Amino acid sequence: MINVIIVDDEPLAQDVLETYISKVPGLNLVQKCNNAFEANEALNNNKVDLMFLDIQMPQLTGTDFLKTLADPPLVIFTTAYPNFAVEGFELNALDYLLKPISLERFMKAVNKASEQLSLQQRDNLTTAAPEEEVHDFIFVKADKKLVKINFDDVVYIEGLKDYVIIKLEASRVITLQTMKSLEDKLPEAKFKRIHRSFIVNMRRVNAIVGNMVEVTEKGMAKHLPIGKNYRDELLELINQNRL
Repeated sequence: MINVIIVDDEPLAQDVLETYISKVPGLNLVQKCNNAFEANEALNNNKVDLMFLDIQMPQLTGTDFLKTLADPPLVIFTTAYPNFAVEGFELNALDYLLKPISLERFMKAVNKASEQLSLQQRDNLTTAAPEEEVHDFIFVKADKKLVKINFDDVVYIEGLKDYVIIKLEASRVITLQTMKSLEDKLPEAKFKRIHRSFIVNMRRVNAIVGNMVEVTEKGMAKHLPIGKNYRDELLELINQNRL
């Protein structure tokens, strides 16, 4: 939806633009303003994407008004005087409509505004915020120090009351925390909760044997139980990658 205001001291010109706007899906007329001061208030009180701005108005012309705006919306000048066109484009106006305005010419200007707003929105999405850096490790407190755990080195994780045992290829790390707190820090693409007491690195899974997950620990097969509350999600994940 493109929010629009009309700024023109001529009621007939306002009515023509209002009629045209009503014919175009996606255009929302926020307010009709008789002069620059009413327009300034409208801009301050509403989100306005596009302004149809007459040039020849009493007290403050459209061009002078536009110069006062620090962050103006897109502007399409409307005027009966073609000699203002150069000045209008020097103020970065999107378009310049000469009265009497035809519907065809109005639509051409609106399509130009729509394209410009789409480009602005796309640019805002790509530059709004840098993507967070994805780490492949975490640090956990163990043996009175912070121990770095590389996700790829983890075979599985076992919960034991208030402690968590992180089983690595050749060692283990015991840390004081809950399974839930650790699970929240693990990447979902790699790790899966299979039991109230077990989280497994899916890249380390060798096979599913009945209600057990088979991994390799210290060169030997290790079987971890699948809890009934976790079985359906695990099987769904497996079926997605099944031949």
